[in-house]
Amino acid sequence: MAARLSEIVIDARDPQRLAQFWCEVLGFTVLEADDDGVEIGPEAGFGGVQPTLVFVPSVAPKTGKLRLHFDINPTDRDQNAELDRLLALGARLADIGQGPEVSWHVLQDPEGNAFCLLRRRLG
Repeated sequence: MAARLSEIVIDARDPQRLAQFWCEVLGFTVLEADDDGVEIGPEAGFGGVQPTLVFVPSVAPKTGKLRLHFDINPTDRDQNAELDRLLALGARLADIGQGPEVSWHVLQDPEGNAFCLLRRRLG
C-alpha cells in the first residue's frame, strides 16, 4: 500500500488573496475558510484525485527560492493565451536564469511564489 498526496499547505501573508488567485488559475473553489486559513480545491472537495491547497496565515517573510513549485498546463487554450490570462489575474513573469530557449514560462503568484506554465495542453 502507498500513501497519496491529499493537500498542500502554503504559508501566506494574505491567505484570502492567494486562495482567490489560485482558484482563478486552477478553476478551484473555496472549500473552507476561517481564521486558520483557506482551503481550495476541485468541487469534489478533499480526498479526490487532485490535492487541495491550504493557505495558512504567516507573518514570516519569504526568503529565497522555495524548494517546491507548481507546474501547470493550459487545458482549453494554447500556452500564449493562457500566459495572457495568468498575467491578467496578477501573475508576473520571473527570470530565474531559465534562458530564452526553454518551452515554458516562469511566473510568480501575487506573493512571489514561482510556478511554471508548460506548453502541452491537458484535457
